[in-house]
Amino acid sequence: MRDFALVTGGDSGIGKAIVEALAAAGYEVASASRRSGVDLCDRAALDRLVKSLPRLDLLVNNAGMAESAPLERLSDEAWDRHLALNATAPFLLVRAALPLLRRSPRPRVVNVASTAALRGSPYIAAYAASKHALLGLTRVLAVELKGIAVSAVCPGYVDSPLTDRTVANIAAKTGRSEAEARAALAAANPCGRLIRPAEVAAAVVALARSGESGREWILE
Repeated sequence: MRDFALVTGGDSGIGKAIVEALAAAGYEVASASRRSGVDLCDRAALDRLVKSLPRLDLLVNNAGMAESAPLERLSDEAWDRHLALNATAPFLLVRAALPLLRRSPRPRVVNVASTAALRGSPYIAAYAASKHALLGLTRVLAVELKGIAVSAVCPGYVDSPLTDRTVANIAAKTGRSEAEARAALAAANPCGRLIRPAEVAAAVVALARSGESGREWILE
């Protein structure tokens, strides 16, 4: 029987690449997102999702959002949305999935965080705070959940629809062209380019295979 993996936000960008990479690695994969009819910020919906799963060997918390604004223009609603999807949803899903994971011979949890969880940058207070929270959760669970390997991938700027929206936002607010905005984001990565979704997916697969708990795989 193939191992069963659940990937949140698996319909596009990084999530889609993760789904494809896991399937190629032999996993049976399900995706959960608003597009597939699951509101990841709804506790009841998460409970129903977990109850619908036949089993669970690997949980990948990938779904997320990113918006930017200077602090004085950062709304309460934007702050709450970031924390709800990027941090609270993974917490709720891991907690709900514990009974299934504990029945697996190879239980794994991989959280897709960000290099924004490692340092501060201007205009992304809500995003950075939520990813710091997710990485903190990862570190606690890696110690607390004996027998379940919990790890994280922390990519820099990725060539994904999420970054496309960031580029459009920068261009709209600064007057720079989208090409200039994209180049600036690429230059912010030490590698000098945008990370490919397939690179993030490969890291997720490697962590799932290794069973190493507490690992933080940085891609920048």
